[in-house]
Amino acid sequence: MSNVLNNEEAIGCEESPCQSVKMIIHPKQKDLGGFSVRRVLPYAKQRMVGPWLFFDHMGPANFKAGDGINVRPHPHIHLATVTYLFEGEILHRDSLGTVLPISPGDINLMVAGKGIVHSERERPEVTQVEHRLHGLQLWMALPEAQQNIDPAFYHYESKQIPSVSINDVAVRVMMGSAYGAQSPVKTFAETLYIEANLSAGQQLELPNAPERALYAAMGSVSIEGKSVEEFQMAVLSENKTVTVMAKTDARIALIGGEKMAPRHMFWNFASTSKQSIEQARQAWQDGRFPTIPGDDKEFIPLP
Repeated sequence: MSNVLNNEEAIGCEESPCQSVKMIIHPKQKDLGGFSVRRVLPYAKQRMVGPWLFFDHMGPANFKAGDGINVRPHPHIHLATVTYLFEGEILHRDSLGTVLPISPGDINLMVAGKGIVHSERERPEVTQVEHRLHGLQLWMALPEAQQNIDPAFYHYESKQIPSVSINDVAVRVMMGSAYGAQSPVKTFAETLYIEANLSAGQQLELPNAPERALYAAMGSVSIEGKSVEEFQMAVLSENKTVTVMAKTDARIALIGGEKMAPRHMFWNFASTSKQSIEQARQAWQDGRFPTIPGDDKEFIPLP
């Protein structure tokens, strides 16, 4: 999805006295034309969490017949996007020739590497009736030595993602390893991404990582008495046992992984090199990125 933040936007945050919670992030609402997203990362005081440098919560959005998401072709470099839906469907197209609908529970991993272009729209069968869209899109920074790898696309069906029950809490290990389960989703550095659904009153001890953060996608939870309300992200302490308790029925996402070198960001570009971003800006302006077969008539201009 196209990023409309740049490095100069500062967003307020709330410091937390809780020993396990370093900071509570309040997302900023962004209108992407026809629907809104809650942008959690990048954040003024927390640009990244492990390799994760971008976190959008899409919807839940209700569309009338004839409406839907329609994100025109746009480029990325030096990162990988992860798209995951709770409800609805997105039609992914990219300059590698990929054409694939994303369904709830699947994981789409698009590796931009040295450069890729993609669009996010909906099939006519979806837009011709009333429908909903709800999900997450995240970006991972590629390790510095792998930023210029060839672009690639990987799709993992819902049934491939391991599910475990931890004290009756349903957990999906989306990326990395946790609770004795290993996700098949490709990673490039130490990466953690899990989802859990808790009933009110249930508790879950969270896996550790050099950096990690918990997002309340639905409902509210508490950590050592510190509330994390719906649509908030709690940046957590490292190397410490942390247990989350559901105050209501809740769906949480935990992201994290190894600490990585800071990234420069502009629009849809993220890199350790300002020069690479400037080159990408010029290449998009000059029309030198590859085009998407079957979706090459429109594009999002450089902001």
